[in-house]
Amino acid sequence: MATKDPELTKELNATLQTRKELGPEYESELVESFLEKLDRTIDQRVRRQLAEQQLQVARGAHPPRGRPGGGSGFGGRFGFATVSLVLAVPLSAIGAAQAHLTGLLVSWAGVIGVNIVHGTGFFDRLRHPHPDPPRQEGGWS
Repeated sequence: MATKDPELTKELNATLQTRKELGPEYESELVESFLEKLDRTIDQRVRRQLAEQQLQVARGAHPPRGRPGGGSGFGGRFGFATVSLVLAVPLSAIGAAQAHLTGLLVSWAGVIGVNIVHGTGFFDRLRHPHPDPPRQEGGWS
């Protein structure tokens, strides 16, 4: 799936041109109209992707566990690490203010621990365990 939709690009350019012509008093209506078109486009894409996944499952394929750039992929891990580091700043300040060096160290140990657990995919494996391998008949089980 392409990241740029030429139809949406054309719609956005038309909306911006119309806003220049009509002025800022119609801006909210123009933005709302464009957002409705964007919402319909996203809805169509999600429905199509869901239908494709259901068709694959019906044919016996395994459903996808994640999507590229999200979930447990690089994008998801990078996003999680970025958010945790941003949140670590106030957490560090609170820890240092309340318990000095000990509070700071405990705060960063928690941030590092959460990132390690997330990076190893521990919770992904809990949510999506691999099925047991098939047993062979006539042998030791």
